[in-house]
Amino acid sequence: MIVSPIATALTRKYGVHLPMALGIICQTTGFLTASFSRKIWQLYLSQGLLVGFGIGLTWIPSIAVLPQWFLKRRSMANGICSAGSGIGGLLFTFAVRAILSHISLAWALRTCGLVSAGMNILATCAIRSRNHIVQPKLHPFDVRLFRRYEVFLALAWGFVSMFGYVILLFSLSDFARSIGLGSSQAAAVTALLNLGTAVGRPLVGVMSDRFGRIETAALITFLCFVSVFAIWVPATSYGALIFFAVINGGILGVFWMVRSFDFDRELDANGSVDYSSC
Repeated sequence: MIVSPIATALTRKYGVHLPMALGIICQTTGFLTASFSRKIWQLYLSQGLLVGFGIGLTWIPSIAVLPQWFLKRRSMANGICSAGSGIGGLLFTFAVRAILSHISLAWALRTCGLVSAGMNILATCAIRSRNHIVQPKLHPFDVRLFRRYEVFLALAWGFVSMFGYVILLFSLSDFARSIGLGSSQAAAVTALLNLGTAVGRPLVGVMSDRFGRIETAALITFLCFVSVFAIWVPATSYGALIFFAVINGGILGVFWMVRSFDFDRELDANGSVDYSSC
């Protein structure tokens, strides 16, 4: 995400397609070069730096496009969109597991790079921004935002909630192994976590539109907190971990569904939409 100011500047000058195309090149190159890595510093540069920059350049320009096309059901649209990561995670979990078992780690990385490149190329060709209509004030880094306490509150909540989300997403399979489950069962736990994400996020989006973004975010975050200590920490069996994965998959990452900025209110107040406030 350090690449965000660069991605924003490129989007402001050239539109969304150029930075996304650069992101595809970086991400694909990162995966392919990682497959030939033999030392840890090579992985830092390839799968770490290049793939990270690629995701940033692809994701940052596209994140503000969806809310441009929705007004009343914006959170539901975000929920459906973010559910795609759950479906992709479900497919990739089983596919990568099979490649690792029957071919090699190198080809697992190459497959991830080539498949993601193909899908991102399709997405980049299909995406349509309305920046030329709404004319947002795209600032690479607007220091004036730090004068608003609402920004600090949003950043603090985003940091804390996403910190927990990332830990759970990338450690649940290792936790499964630590309680004596096999590698196939550990992969199934991660896959079902992604399945819960695909099913639950659109529902959370509907709740957000109906009951309010702040209210929904507070409730879902509290449910995550309770489920971690009530189900995950004492879990010692495959069934309990599966139950936790499915339930939490649906409510994890609530940030993605409720992050929508109230563009129509900003438009009424200022006469133009300021995406730097998002």
